[in-house]
Amino acid sequence: MPLVSVIIPARNEAKKIRNALQSVLQQDYPNVEYIVLNDRSTDETGAILARMLAEDRRLRVIDITELPSGWLGKNYALSQGAEKASGELLMFTDADIVMDSSALSRGVSYLQLNRLDHLAAMPAVHMPGWLLRTFCSAFGIFFSAYIRPWKAKDPLSKSFIGIGAFNLVRTEAYKAAGTHRAIAMRPDDDIKLGKLLKKAGYRQEMVFGMDLLQVEWYSSLSELIDGLMKNSFAGIEYSVPLSVAAGIVALALNVWPFIAIFVVAGVARVIYVWAVLLMFLIIADANRFYGLPRRYALAHPLSSLLFVYILWRSMVLALWTDGISWRGTHYPLRMLKANRI
Repeated sequence: MPLVSVIIPARNEAKKIRNALQSVLQQDYPNVEYIVLNDRSTDETGAILARMLAEDRRLRVIDITELPSGWLGKNYALSQGAEKASGELLMFTDADIVMDSSALSRGVSYLQLNRLDHLAAMPAVHMPGWLLRTFCSAFGIFFSAYIRPWKAKDPLSKSFIGIGAFNLVRTEAYKAAGTHRAIAMRPDDDIKLGKLLKKAGYRQEMVFGMDLLQVEWYSSLSELIDGLMKNSFAGIEYSVPLSVAAGIVALALNVWPFIAIFVVAGVARVIYVWAVLLMFLIIADANRFYGLPRRYALAHPLSSLLFVYILWRSMVLALWTDGISWRGTHYPLRMLKANRI
C-alpha cells in the first residue's frame, strides 16, 4: 500500500471546505497524508482550517501569502503541495469535492491493478435549477466530443484526460513529465496535467466515479458563466479562428436543426426531423450518466446557446482586457499564450 499524498488547494472556500475535508479525512485507505494549501484566502477559509487542524492532527495546512510572477494561484498552490509531499502517489483534488470513504482505496487499487501512471475520475455534478442541470449535460457532450476521454488509455492515441476532482498520479511520472511548473499559467491545469503525462509516454485512464465523488459545481447562472470563462478560451489555445469556428459548428449541429424543421420544407424538413429525433435519443441516453431526467434533452438547444455564449464571451473579454481575471488576480494574455504544451 503506497503512501498517498492528498493535495488540496483552497482559496476562499469557506462555504464548502469543511464538509469536503471531513469526507477526505474519513478515507479508509490506511497510508495517506493530507496537505491543504490555503492560497491567500480573504474569507473564513483560514480560520476553518485552523479549527480543523486542532481537531485532526493528520491535516497539514500550508499558508501561501504571496503569488510569484509567472504562476496562476491554484497551480502554484498545487506545485507547493507536491514539493512538500512524501507520497509515492499524489492525489490532486479540489476543496469542494465530497468523497465516499472508499474513493481513495478504490482509486489506488484500480491504478495498481491496471498498471497506470495516472487515473482521473469523473465526479457526480450537482447544480440547482433545471437550466444549470441541463447545461451540465450539454457541457459533458461537448467536452467528450472535443477531448475524447475514452481514447486517453490508448497509447497510440494523442487523446488525454485530467479531472480536477480526482487526479491520481505516480510521483515519479509527475516529476518526469515536468510538474505543475510546465503548466504554471494554464487555467485548464487539470486536463493539461493529463496532457503532460500522456506526451511523456505515461499510461492514463478515466473512470466514472459518480458513486464516489460529489461536487456542487456552481450554485447560480452567473457563477457558471464566470467560472467557465476562465477556461473556455484557454481550452482552444487562445485561438480566435478556432473559437469562432467551434461556436459556429456547435450552433449548426445543436441549434439550427431545431429551427430548420420550421423554416424548410419537403425532403429537407423530413431529414431535419429525423436528425432532431436522433439527437434527442442520444442526449436522453447520455443524461443517465449525469443523473438527469431524460426529458431534459428537450432543453439541449438552449444549453447549446449558453455554451456558445460563454465560449465567445470568454474570447472577447480576454482580448478586451488583455488577459483573464480569476479570484482577484489578473493574468496577462501574453503570459497565458506563452504557456503552450
